[in-house]
Amino acid sequence: MTEPQAQFIDVADLRIGLFVYIDLGWMSHPFPLNSFKLHSPAQIATIRTLGIERIRYSPEKSDPEPEPVEVGEAPPEPVSPQELERQKRRALLGEQNASLKMCERQYTQASRSYKQLLEQANSAPDKSRAQSQVLVEDVIRQLQGLEESSIRLLSEQIGDRGSQHSVNVLVLSLLLGKACGLGEADLQELGIGALLHDIGKQELPNRLRWDDEQFTSAEKKLYQEHVRHGIALGKKMELSSAALLCIAQHHEAANGSGYPMRLAGEQISPLARILALTNQYDSLCNPGNPAAAQTPHEALSTIFSRLKGRFDGQTMSVFIRMMGVYPPGSVVQLSDESYAMVVSVNSSRPLKPRLIIYDPQIPKEEALVVDLERQADLGVRRSIKPVQLPRQVLDYLSPRQHICYFFERASSLAGGDDTS
Repeated sequence: MTEPQAQFIDVADLRIGLFVYIDLGWMSHPFPLNSFKLHSPAQIATIRTLGIERIRYSPEKSDPEPEPVEVGEAPPEPVSPQELERQKRRALLGEQNASLKMCERQYTQASRSYKQLLEQANSAPDKSRAQSQVLVEDVIRQLQGLEESSIRLLSEQIGDRGSQHSVNVLVLSLLLGKACGLGEADLQELGIGALLHDIGKQELPNRLRWDDEQFTSAEKKLYQEHVRHGIALGKKMELSSAALLCIAQHHEAANGSGYPMRLAGEQISPLARILALTNQYDSLCNPGNPAAAQTPHEALSTIFSRLKGRFDGQTMSVFIRMMGVYPPGSVVQLSDESYAMVVSVNSSRPLKPRLIIYDPQIPKEEALVVDLERQADLGVRRSIKPVQLPRQVLDYLSPRQHICYFFERASSLAGGDDTS
């Protein structure tokens, strides 16, 4: 039986009842299927956030709601400015939530894939390698499809603790690699190395899988063995030499203070230099001991000051610009004394992040993301620790204990242009 003839329609003309085809990769939209019948305004609103102007649909499978026909009807009553503002706010909130849900769906899918490939790395190394390649290719394709991207803070409940670190490092490494001008082939090698950099930890006892300052010297030595285990597993999976170097060198340092080989400077591969930096940043934000966690702003400051000698200078400069002075997840006080949490940063405008501002007049689930680029009279005054927040502000902003990042189209949150 042949597929019914498909036609195209502008997304602005979508109506409930149309049977549509989403011609995008599985990580590029939040729907469980690529083809389905529209049955709610929310689905239409979500499609309009995907950055496409036209979409395929099947007339034969569609039974759209009829368009309203005006036959001698009286003109509609004018809508008040207050109602227009409410309608605008609802539309912006819908777009904002749809963009966040898409990022979280992509992150969750990546986490599940990582967990599956980890479970079969020893028993089915070929299958595990193939799954790694597909996962990294999908993430790169999504990233390369965006002319300009922003780093997005996600809800901390997504994914699981065992996969969060590796997926965070994968996302940050690919973003940094792209910002450093890497080509697609190098991004693929970097992505594989970043995704699998800690694969050797599954050979360690559970209590030694997270670095801890309280480790004894013997425990520290055992923990560091995860690099050797990772190289062995990587060879078993027949990874490329570039990906193996990432695994082997992700704890090496530019000043020679790293391990296991105490390599320095040019002895460390360019891809491993990127991975070492993103791995350190995420470990500071999401350490094994939650009590030792640093805010994203503190982590960036620590890398720039106390740990500066450990990283390639040029790579670190690009990373700091990419993350912004106040990376997503940072809690800040603004120039008007209000409190806010940074949720998105565009590297081309690092001093103008997007944030959620505490406003007791607006329920937190209805708070719009505010773009500081559109607020000429508003800026960030300082970063603060969550414990410094008044209780009601802490409950409203809900700073993350575990930081998770993905990327999104830079313009997807651009609607939040006021603080009212």
